Amino acid sequence: MNTVLSPAVKQYLIVTGNYWAFTLTDGALRMLVVLHFHQLGYSPLAIAMLFLFYEFFGVVTNLFGGWLGARMGLNRTMNVGLGIQVFALLMLTVPAEMLTVAWVMAAQALSGIAKDLNKMSAKSSIKMLVPKNADSTLYKWVAFLTGSKNTLKGAGFFMGGGLLTLLGFKDAMIAMAAVLAVIWLLSIILLKEDLGKAKNKPKFKDIFSKSRAINILSAARMFLFASRDVWFVVALPVFLSQQFNWNFWQVGGFLATWIIAYGVVQSFAPRITQSGSHPPGGLAAMTWAILLAIIPGAIALGFHLDWPIKETLLGGLILFGFVFAVNSSLHSFLIVRYASDDGVSLDVGFYYMANAMGRLVGTVLSGWLFQAYGLAVCLWVSTLFIALTALISIALPRSHTELDHASKQSA
Repeated sequence: MNTVLSPAVKQYLIVTGNYWAFTLTDGALRMLVVLHFHQLGYSPLAIAMLFLFYEFFGVVTNLFGGWLGARMGLNRTMNVGLGIQVFALLMLTVPAEMLTVAWVMAAQALSGIAKDLNKMSAKSSIKMLVPKNADSTLYKWVAFLTGSKNTLKGAGFFMGGGLLTLLGFKDAMIAMAAVLAVIWLLSIILLKEDLGKAKNKPKFKDIFSKSRAINILSAARMFLFASRDVWFVVALPVFLSQQFNWNFWQVGGFLATWIIAYGVVQSFAPRITQSGSHPPGGLAAMTWAILLAIIPGAIALGFHLDWPIKETLLGGLILFGFVFAVNSSLHSFLIVRYASDDGVSLDVGFYYMANAMGRLVGTVLSGWLFQAYGLAVCLWVSTLFIALTALISIALPRSHTELDHASKQSA
C-alpha cells in the first residue's frame, strides 16, 4: 500500500500541528493566569478583565492580519504568531513583584495577537490545500481543524492546572515557551513559503470584504459568538461558584470538559449536517441558529418558573454546547468556502475580526449584566443575539448554485 503523503497533506499536517501546539499553550496560559491570580485574591470579574486586551487585540489582528497574510504568505503570519506567543510566555517569567495587572494585560494582548494570527493562517491555509470543487473534503478538513482546536484548548486548561501544581507559575511559563520555540523553528523550516500569498499585492483598503455573502456571514458570526460569551465567560463561572458552592477546580474542570466535548462535536459536524455528497449552505446555518435560540431562552424561563436550578442549567448547557458546536462548524466551513482563492486570508481575516468583536462584546456584557441583573438576563440577551444570527442568516446563499455564485462574487 502506498503510504507516501502528498505535498498538500504534508502541509496540512504541519499547519495542524502548529495550531495544536499553539492551542495547548493558549488554553494552559489562560488557566495558569486565572488560577494564579485567584490564589492572589483577585475577584472573578477582576480576573476576567485581565483578558480584555486579549479579546480587543483579536479584533485588530484579524482585521490587519488577513491583509498581511495575503501580502507576505500564510506561513509567515503563522510563524510570526508562534514567535509572539513565545515572547508573551517569557514576559510572564519575570519576578513576582513585576507581575502587575498592567504587565499581565500587556502579555495577554500579545497572546491575543498571536492567537488570531495563528488561527487566521491555519483556517486560510486549508482553502489553498484542498482541490477546487471538493467541498465535502473541505468541510471535513475545516471541521476537524476547528474541533480539534477546541478539544485541545480544553485539554490545555487541565495542562495549565497540572503545570501550576508541579512546576509553579514561572517554571510552567518557561517550559511552555521552550517547547513552543522548538515547534516554531521547525515550522520556519518546513512550512511552504508562498502558501496563501496573493498574486496581486492587495492594497490596505482591501481589508474590508467586498463580498455580500461574507459580510452577511460575518455579521451572523459576530452575534453568534456574542451570544455564547455574554453568559459563558464571566457570568457562568461565577454563578457555578456562588450558587452551587463549587470550588475553583470543580468550575474549571467542568468548563474544560465542556469545551473538550464541544470540540468533539465540531469535528463530527459534517456527519450531522451533510446529506449525501452536498455540504450544507445558508439554509442549514439559519435552521441550526433557530434551534440554538430556543435553549438559553428555555433555561432563563426555567429560572423564572422555579425549575430545579442545577438540572436546568447544566442540562441546558450540555444541549447548548452541542447545538452551538454545529453552528460554529457550519460557519467555519462557509467562510472558507466563500473566500476568494487569491488572497484568501483577506476574507477569512475580516470574518474572524467579526468573530473577535462578538467575543469582546460578549465578554464585557457578561461581567456588567451579571453584576447588575443576574444570569437570567444574560441568558435572555443571549437568546436575542442568536435570534439576530438566525435573522441575518436568512440572507445567506441557500442552494449550491447560489453558493457557487457567492464564491465567484468574492473572487
